[in-house]
Amino acid sequence: MIPDYPDQTNVLVVSYLTIRRAIGVSGLLLPLVLGPGGWLFGIPFQHNISSYYHTGMRDIFVGTLCAIGIFLYCYRGYDWIENWTANLGCASALGVALFPLDFNSDPLVQKSLTGYLHTFSGGVFFLTLAFYSLYHFPRDSQREAEPHLQERRWIYRASGIVILISLVTMGGFLFILNSQWKQTLNDYNFLFWMEWIAIWAFAAAWLAKGRTIIADIAVDVLAYANQLISKRRAGNDRPQ
Repeated sequence: MIPDYPDQTNVLVVSYLTIRRAIGVSGLLLPLVLGPGGWLFGIPFQHNISSYYHTGMRDIFVGTLCAIGIFLYCYRGYDWIENWTANLGCASALGVALFPLDFNSDPLVQKSLTGYLHTFSGGVFFLTLAFYSLYHFPRDSQREAEPHLQERRWIYRASGIVILISLVTMGGFLFILNSQWKQTLNDYNFLFWMEWIAIWAFAAAWLAKGRTIIADIAVDVLAYANQLISKRRAGNDRPQ
């Protein structure tokens, strides 16, 4: 439920919730539509999500990232740090969309400046989203009087940690592994699945922040489980 603010404030609250939900839903659907959706139309799974730019799914890839970028640009937080985080997220999302990765290439070994700009933008984009999950969302939860504050903060921070772990894993794949291991993992579309995990992690945080029904149900379940654990511990601590 939205707190009982004045009508004008309620309109702003609804608008911000809508932006958060739009970002979360966009992230949730992007890998699903590109991967399984593309496969249904005869497009094989790609080595990474960026490679869908060079397939028939290009418009979906570019359009979704541009939409996320615009949503982030329209999003305004509680201070200049959060505003600049949103602006940086917008610029990096647009960079991923408009500067394509070179066709059939290693993200670290590009043939053009455009390809390197894509790789750089992708790293900044994920780091920006991790910063939202680890810093902005947990900090803002108390200001917005969100119910089940502890569980929501756990979801936000867990999402940020998953994004960072995914980035470190992808960095290890790109910087450390030799070409033979890279080829082996590429056969299983390793980068694609790691990017999917990172994107769904950020989507989970934004859906929870947007107070979507499914996210609120997950929070309620976590809160109920936490209460049961607390009651059980309290019962075990009682003198016999």
